[in-house]
Amino acid sequence: MEKKFKVGKTFVLGFGFLGVSVIWALYNAYVPVFLKDWYHLPSVIIGLIMTIDNIFAILLLPYLGAMSDRTRTKLGRRRPYILAGAPLATVFFILIPFVALKGNLFLTMLVIILMNLAMALFRTPVIALMPDITPSKFRSQANGIINFMGGVGALLVYFGGKKLYDTNVAYPFIVGGLIMLAASLIVVFFVNEDKPLEKATEENPPVSLKESFEALIDNLKDVVAGEKSLMFILLAIFSWFIGYNALETFFTSYAKFYLHLKASTGALILGMFVLSFMIFSLVAGFVGARFGRRITIQTGLFIVSVIMFVSLRVHSFVPFSVLFFIGGIGWALVNVNSLPMVVDMTTLKKVGGYTGLYYFSSQAANIIAPPLAGAFIDHFGYPSLLVFSTGFFVIAFVLMSFVRRGEIVSE
Repeated sequence: MEKKFKVGKTFVLGFGFLGVSVIWALYNAYVPVFLKDWYHLPSVIIGLIMTIDNIFAILLLPYLGAMSDRTRTKLGRRRPYILAGAPLATVFFILIPFVALKGNLFLTMLVIILMNLAMALFRTPVIALMPDITPSKFRSQANGIINFMGGVGALLVYFGGKKLYDTNVAYPFIVGGLIMLAASLIVVFFVNEDKPLEKATEENPPVSLKESFEALIDNLKDVVAGEKSLMFILLAIFSWFIGYNALETFFTSYAKFYLHLKASTGALILGMFVLSFMIFSLVAGFVGARFGRRITIQTGLFIVSVIMFVSLRVHSFVPFSVLFFIGGIGWALVNVNSLPMVVDMTTLKKVGGYTGLYYFSSQAANIIAPPLAGAFIDHFGYPSLLVFSTGFFVIAFVLMSFVRRGEIVSE
């Protein structure tokens, strides 16, 4: 019997991504500004600090994805990780501005690392829920809904967060942390996972650290063995997230220290990018299903590359906002169709592990992008930020030309 596309259930699941997006949008928009304003650090050092947390994430996400594939509880495979990670992440996230205001860089970094470790506990499992409950031919559309909800979360930050931040720098972190916690609990209580593929037996024990690690190694072997589509798409994901993460990390600083706008105004310009991304996410999945995921992703990368290059000549709020609105459309074409391509290169039994590989690539980019982009900014000035991002979007476009699998499969 063919599985159906559960639209309502997918929207509810999207609250998990909404909460995660609120956290990362706030984190990337304001933590670099804290570090520059309060500690007067060079951009390259800020970039390095922004990656320390991601080093832990890159080690944990693929492993936790594979581990959740093997987990068997009354709550299902994924939800126990949400219950473990979300409350801890909320507490540490809210603490960030308070400890930063104390002027203690070590304590600030400790809280940031603990927050990111807590986020890593449930980030892969909550995203793996989407392919768990969605058949292959609807995964682009479902991922569109998930990304739409993520866009809603980011917009809450970029538009609503401006007034909160201008009133008190701690307010966005308090409100954002509570939103993330509430959104995560909605997923736990209202998304009942489909029945697992098999029940735990002596031949298939519920979970063990040894077997989860072996599952991770098996997934990594898939990257380099045989046909290379998985390797090329992971490299492409790595490249385009370097371009995007550099922009997300330093654009508010670019706006403040180069365009001489408020940091919150720079966040508002990013909000235009996210607004169009959110709106077009619902369409991008259908475009990918209709015309093919690879060509859709390449079209999106072309659009984003052109927009970033043109933006080099722009210095004011309105034209920047218009260009970034168009760029968000291209980013939706890329982001919505990439995770379905990765998980459709494997079987349902390994969806969590492959979701972990997807996030391994994006988190690896998050490690490389901030210090590398920061070094470019320190050496060439803030305008190099847009050149830097454009270059990596172009590299990703070329890498996608070598991807031959990941389109819709029959089930």
